Amino acid sequence: MTLAAEIRLRRGEFVLEVALEVSAGETVALLGPNGAGKSTLVDALAGLTPLSEGEVVVDGEVWERPADGIRLAPQQRSLGVMFQGLALFPALSAVDNVAYGPRAQGVARAEARATALELMGRFGIAGLTGRKPAQLSGGQAQRVALARALAVEPAVLLLDEPTSALDVEVRGDARRALRRALGDFSGVKLIVTHEPIEAMMVADRLVVVENGRVTQDGSPEEIRRRPRSGYVAALSGVNLIEGAMATSDGQSVFVGAGSAIVVASNEVEPGAGALAAISPRAITISNRTSPTSARNVLEGVIEGVDMIGDRARLSIATSPPLVAEVTAAAVTSLNLIEGATVWASFKATEVKVYPA
Repeated sequence: MTLAAEIRLRRGEFVLEVALEVSAGETVALLGPNGAGKSTLVDALAGLTPLSEGEVVVDGEVWERPADGIRLAPQQRSLGVMFQGLALFPALSAVDNVAYGPRAQGVARAEARATALELMGRFGIAGLTGRKPAQLSGGQAQRVALARALAVEPAVLLLDEPTSALDVEVRGDARRALRRALGDFSGVKLIVTHEPIEAMMVADRLVVVENGRVTQDGSPEEIRRRPRSGYVAALSGVNLIEGAMATSDGQSVFVGAGSAIVVASNEVEPGAGALAAISPRAITISNRTSPTSARNVLEGVIEGVDMIGDRARLSIATSPPLVAEVTAAAVTSLNLIEGATVWASFKATEVKVYPA
């Protein structure tokens, strides 16, 4: 079973053009900033927003193809959806929320209730059957919503920001429960999120959408290792520089953002466009020009200091701009404050260069 979609639609000035293919058993996370078009894509797949062009095909069945006048209604699509904010029916008990889908499909009340009870038992919420949504905690409501989406035995499971409605302190447990539930589901699984931690925890593959377009598609490791946009680099926590390869005095250099950076090796021919990634932890900071074995030393002014636990991320106005990560002790001993001039050094071997 496979979901194959070519989505093209317009909402006002916003245009969504996304090609997506997901196989049964595969968990794909659709990742992107707010306003990228992720929820619009969910609405299109669910049949809530019509396509302008393209198609949605699941296991050979055409759900929508405007060119042929085909468009199945939402209830005709073998689809389980967990909407952003969960959207449980407030007047129904937890068990009736879960049983709602099968009942809407014409399943007898007793059978639908049995399905709901089995799912609630699997998710550890069997003791909550009679509670209304207002009586549930955030984590409990999430499990009820997920059970409701699975109760219809869908071919495709769509989860739109499944943990966004939860308090930060319970999201870790909720994500672990989500990962276990997805492992038991053999159909097509698509999760929409703007949380990189969530995407990395539950997905086999990440599809990054920015401004209505797919900008990167790959495994979590591939995405982390080779980011292809500023947004993805920020998610991965690395510095990303656009430029081109060149040679100078027999050395390979990456030229970008006004600097020539010496690199140890690369897979890009001189003159070709390239991207260079540098880990913030690979950058050494000093507040004076002291001797160093690093081939690259850039001078700049600290523009920001963000403390994260016992480490700090420094935003430095070098050319190109860099983010470096140092210990909290280094911040104190080197007096690393906004406005201070520092030297950022890094070895040629720490620069990862790949084709643009």
